[in-house]
Amino acid sequence: MKVTVVLCTYNRSESLAKALASVARSIVPESIQWEVLVVDNNSGDRTKEVVEEFSRRYPSRFRYLFERKQGKSYALNSGIRESKGDILAFTDDDVTVEPVWLMNLTSALGESKWAGVGGRVLPDRNFSLPPWFPREGRYRLAPLAMFDIGLNGFELTESPFGNNMAFRKEVFEKHGGFRTDLGPCLGSEIRGEDTEFGQRLLAAGERLCYEPSAVVYHAVPETRVRKDYFLAWWFDKARADIRACGLPPEANWRVAGTPLIFLRRLVIWSLCWFVSLRPSRRFLCKLNVWIVAGQILECRRLST
Repeated sequence: MKVTVVLCTYNRSESLAKALASVARSIVPESIQWEVLVVDNNSGDRTKEVVEEFSRRYPSRFRYLFERKQGKSYALNSGIRESKGDILAFTDDDVTVEPVWLMNLTSALGESKWAGVGGRVLPDRNFSLPPWFPREGRYRLAPLAMFDIGLNGFELTESPFGNNMAFRKEVFEKHGGFRTDLGPCLGSEIRGEDTEFGQRLLAAGERLCYEPSAVVYHAVPETRVRKDYFLAWWFDKARADIRACGLPPEANWRVAGTPLIFLRRLVIWSLCWFVSLRPSRRFLCKLNVWIVAGQILECRRLST
């Protein structure tokens, strides 16, 4: 088995060095050939120098690829095209991985029944939630790129997260790459390129599994543990979901291109936001207002 780790980066040379150092410590059986392909998405910092230093320290292990066209999906698709592995693992420039991460993430793909696999994404060990943060909800930490659905492996019915997933290269040849109208780029933080791809595979009948022993730790800067960050993230996530999946079946009746059900939800969650007293409940309602607002904005965009 040949494995390529595709890691896209943009102007994060310091955290990139930590990420690459952790991947370099990977414990992988000698029978597996593996490489790390770092895709520089037009960075203006020391990214190239950092990767070249790792290439000197670990000959034939690290490769550098420059992708001028701005946008993470363009970088991901370039990495897929230039990869040498028949298994492609994906992670980010702001994580650190456990030494057995790569081995555990890709081992399931030795079985032909699996097209892809996702692992656990945990916060740094010193991370703690602020008092205003809602505790309920399975995806409450999604804006911090956390993916933790238990300690037992099972077949996934949802997409894994882009900072800890692996696929057979053949699925990209069969189903296409990441959508370039999704994914962060200059001037837009609309994401969802990873979840849309996973959902596309599932809709096509491909099988994905969850491997909890493949663990990465995601850095959580203070700028992200703020209300305005969560509001903006969920607003853009709502837009991405409409863009990727279209309108829900119950959204048939519309006014000026906006489904009535979204307007109804906007009124309900706004009222809940104004009357809620508990800080976490109040912020959860406000989040839902921003989500519906994002849905409405994307519906308006699609109707013009």
